Formats: sequence, C-alpha cells, structure tokens
Amino acid sequence: MITKEGITDWFKSLQDSICIAMEQADDSGGIIGKGTFKETLWEREEGGGGRTRILQHGNIIEKGGVNFSAVHGIVPQFLKQENSFSISNEATFFASGVSIVIHPTNPMIPIIHMNVRYFEMSTGAWWFGGGIDLTPHYIQEEDARFFHNAMKKACDKHDTDYYSDFKKWADDYFFITHRNETRGIGGIFFDKLNDANRKNKEQLFYFIQEVGNTFAPTYTHLMLKNKDLPYTAANKQWQLLRRGRYVEFNLVYDKGTKFGLETNGRIESILMSLPETAGWQYNFIPKADSEEEKTISLLKKNISWVNYKLED
Repeated sequence: MITKEGITDWFKSLQDSICIAMEQADDSGGIIGKGTFKETLWEREEGGGGRTRILQHGNIIEKGGVNFSAVHGIVPQFLKQENSFSISNEATFFASGVSIVIHPTNPMIPIIHMNVRYFEMSTGAWWFGGGIDLTPHYIQEEDARFFHNAMKKACDKHDTDYYSDFKKWADDYFFITHRNETRGIGGIFFDKLNDANRKNKEQLFYFIQEVGNTFAPTYTHLMLKNKDLPYTAANKQWQLLRRGRYVEFNLVYDKGTKFGLETNGRIESILMSLPETAGWQYNFIPKADSEEEKTISLLKKNISWVNYKLED
C-alpha cells in the first residue's frame, strides 16, 4: 500500500542520490570537493519542515539547490479557491516533494529545474505533480534532442500518451506571457494526477519515481559534455540576461513559489531557485544571425524537439 510516509521516505532518498550525483559530476570539473552541498534543516511553525541543500561556487555549478520538504496544516485559502469542490475551514493538508534548480557557471551548460511532489487532504483528495524542464542560454539542437528523448523514454515506460500530453503542458506552463516567449525548451510538466484522471496511486507513484530517477543521468550528461566549451565575456553577459528572464518567470508565474509563500514556507528555501547574479539590459536586441538571435527565435511553443533539426 502506498502511504504518505512511504512517499516521503522515497523523496528523501531521491534528494540524497541526486546530491551525490551532482557532487560527483562537479568534481570532474577540477578541484575534488569544491562543489559540496551544505544542508540547512528547517521547521515550519504550522507543521512540518524540510532539508535545504545548496551548492555554491563549485567547479561547474555556480549555484544549485536540491530541496526536500514535508509540510502539513490547515488548507490555505488560495488552495480552497483553486479547487472546484467545497473544503471546510477545518480541512488539513499534507504536501511533500523534492525541488531542484541548477545554475551552471559556463553559459554553454543549460539551467535545469525539476520538481516532484505529492499532496493530500483530510477530505480524501490526493494527487501527484511535477516535471523537468531545461533552459539553455544557447539552444543546441543535439542537447535539445537528447533531453527531450530522455523525457519521452521515461514517459513511454508508463503511458505512451504521457510525453505528448505533458510536453504540451510544459510549453503552456513555462511561458513568459509578458515576453511572449517560453522560458526555455520546456520538457514535461503535470499536476493533480490521480485515479480520477490518470491511473491509481501505485502506478502514478512509479511514474513519479521514473521522473525523479531520470534527472541525474540526464543533467550530468549535459554538464560533462559542455563543461569545457570556451566562452567569452559577451556570452556571460547573455547568460545574465537569460537568467533575468528565469527570475521573471519564477517571481511572476511559478505556482511552486506561490505555494511556498502562501503556506509560510522558509523564504531562503523558496527563493533558492534564483541565480546568484542576473541581468536586465534595456531594450536588448540580439545581432542579426547571431547565436543569441537564434536562441530567441526558438523560444516558442510546439517545437518537436525529439527529432528537431535546424533546417526544419
């Protein structure tokens, strides 16, 4: 039987395994042990807490967070408003998950985000949510194909409709409306998966485990492949501008950020997704036919990245 305690324990083990994989990959970039996660344990006054692990100024990773949380308490008002069914003032919730954002030093390595989570209420309602998405500073077709094929492979093991459904969901969710551009090249995103709209709890938990276990081998491949690529000061400036777009999305649209703030979560853990440095240059227009212009042109929905080629 799948229980919230069993799910929580697995999320803790996922945090552990991903931190080990990230540290090992970072070691390959130079000084052994330079990139080590520092842990902060925290408690939430209303109930629960978590383990925040941050790696800063490593060989490859400039700033990365791998966070675990398990919180509980009275259902917050904004969740009552979001749901179509009635929730009493006494209803309680439990939420647990792992959330990851990695900002690399080299602008040729993409930013990556993952979240896998479980939520239940005393009313009996429950669901899983999460996903993985990639935000390259410079879009490389080979890397985009590799990433999306990894997402598709993970999805296809559980349902051949998942990749197409969840890719579209990611395209729509990770969209910066005020810029009319996607945050990156998307990936997969899903929310409120339960036995009413997908599969039973056991099947969905296995899928969540598949997604979680796909993260480390996928991203460490991209880290190791691109860590030694040369870059210029202009490339770094472009990286800061793309990070600025990342910040805009997380502070304006991201539901995970909103959930953390609305449930009185630990602010340092909630905002760990933000890079150490970012930039906003007034009315920046990339040069014609530049790699920057190419990247901007590809920040749109509905690109079939699994078999994408530039000439398409």
